[in-house]
Amino acid sequence: MTDVVDSDELLRRIQRARACAAQEERAWRSRGERLGREDPGDAAEERDAEIRTVAYGVVLRVLDEILTPGRHGTPG
Repeated sequence: MTDVVDSDELLRRIQRARACAAQEERAWRSRGERLGREDPGDAAEERDAEIRTVAYGVVLRVLDEILTPGRHGTPG
């Protein structure tokens, strides 16, 4: 991480990170829903998928606020 990057490159990197987080959130949400339907007895895996879905959702909100400051309301 000693390379100097300009603001355009930094923006591209943040956008890629946001796209990756969105993809992961969708994948974990889908997996959790599938586990709930197919194997209701495996609560630990379903809970893990739920936690990861929430975590990626938080990352998305943070990156959204970086990319478009002030546009996203605060919950509560």
